[in-house]
Amino acid sequence: MVMVALDKGKLTLRSGRSRFSLATLPAADFPLVEDIKAQRSFRVAQAKLRDLFTRTAFSMAQQDVRYYLNGLLLEVAEQQLRAVATDGHRLALCDLKATFGGNGMQQVIIPRKSVLELQRLMSDRDEEVSIDLGPNHIRVTMTGIRLTSKLIDGRFPEYERVVPKGGDKILNASRAELYEALHRASILSNEKYRGVRLQLAARNLKILAHNPEQEEAEDEIEIQYQGGDLEIGFNVTYLLEALSALDQDRVQITLTDANNSCLISAPENDLCRYVVMPMRL
Repeated sequence: MVMVALDKGKLTLRSGRSRFSLATLPAADFPLVEDIKAQRSFRVAQAKLRDLFTRTAFSMAQQDVRYYLNGLLLEVAEQQLRAVATDGHRLALCDLKATFGGNGMQQVIIPRKSVLELQRLMSDRDEEVSIDLGPNHIRVTMTGIRLTSKLIDGRFPEYERVVPKGGDKILNASRAELYEALHRASILSNEKYRGVRLQLAARNLKILAHNPEQEEAEDEIEIQYQGGDLEIGFNVTYLLEALSALDQDRVQITLTDANNSCLISAPENDLCRYVVMPMRL
């Protein structure tokens, strides 16, 4: 049993032979945000919102000097909720189609810590959560819990401009087979740069990796491929995390050349798209 007592600003905890005396601060000094001046309010199933965050949040930056990248862009339109995250080397974009009301489109940037906390708090239940967006705050209310967070004050990059369009080299493969081959090759990739080389040819993808200890890995899988032969390098972690975020059996990777980003998506579902920049190896 633990006994708690407060006397003259001192909090005392007792349990058995243990005793702790703790300093306290005035409760009146605790910051409270009661009125966030909500400009838009809507409801969404927490399972769908959690899934939206899970499929994009891994691309958020960490402690980047471009502070607006250290969070997740939430874009609300009348018929769509979109989440976008980027660290400058890759980008994750996922849409949720539903009716959210309001007039026009509103964008907010949720801080990284708040996104991770919301992912932890939300479950896979169909129970709805209420979201209120103000000029400086977001409030998410679910059964027994209300989380209010300040928003990041900044201009998120024009992400639509970096999503590749019109690539003429299209790779279709089993998502599981591609993931497993990349994972095997990653074992011998450089621990710092995590680079792998992809060699694409008709019906065949070869994955190559090496490290400073002169160790090498080579793996091949059968694919469907349209386009000329191509060799291109990527950070294998970025590819693996994008493939993990998709849950379809097949994956499509669209490329242009060795110097431009690739677009990763599912052929039968383009609601989630991932952009990964190439790297020189």
